[in-house]
Amino acid sequence: MSQEIQLTSQFCTSVDRAVELGKKVSMITYVMGDVGEAKLKYILLRILSSVGRDDLMELFYTAAKELIVNSTKAAIKRIIFEELNLNIQNVKDYEEGMKLFKTSLNERKFPNYKKKMRETGLFVKITCIYRQDKIDLEIKNNFPLLPIEAERVKEKFINAKKYDNLFEFFMEHGDSTEGAGMGITMVEILLSQSGFDRRLLSIYSSERKKETIARVEVHLSEIPKSPETHEQLFVE
Repeated sequence: MSQEIQLTSQFCTSVDRAVELGKKVSMITYVMGDVGEAKLKYILLRILSSVGRDDLMELFYTAAKELIVNSTKAAIKRIIFEELNLNIQNVKDYEEGMKLFKTSLNERKFPNYKKKMRETGLFVKITCIYRQDKIDLEIKNNFPLLPIEAERVKEKFINAKKYDNLFEFFMEHGDSTEGAGMGITMVEILLSQSGFDRRLLSIYSSERKKETIARVEVHLSEIPKSPETHEQLFVE
């Protein structure tokens, strides 16, 4: 029987004060466990309550968890390629490494890589920026997308438009692996089912800044209509 996670009073007080002042709230994770999820939930609950939109908890919590998992996988992928002495920039090595990457994740699980992420300086940063009429959720990696990753993200954005609900997606892909783009699809569907434009999910990658940011931007006062040409992937 699982026990409810008790967060420290210091953490809760820090979050409460930041929200009262309308300041952005950030947290860093390596491989998110039960405590990390509890902290994420507390942050989102406090922010959504402050803007009177507790009803959006499922949207933001699920979207955050999906995007965090994607970002964690991307970091672990780089560690595994190093362990296998494969050049992640080489197309042939990348295809070979991806097969081993999926096997390694199944056998060794995420928690085993928490220490290695710390040692290599790789992390996932979650940031919430908000005001009464808008909430931005950002999930950041401290490395840019590879060209092949950017192409696959672009394909995932395109393919996600084919599905109106998760049932359709699971029926077609079953227990498909990382390449199916489950995170992008799930977040887009959640946005749509919550009455928002699904293209409010976007991904930014910068070689110059050495970062990749997945962003969900939700306008609370009105639902802006994005043009058909609205881009969701930005690479510099």
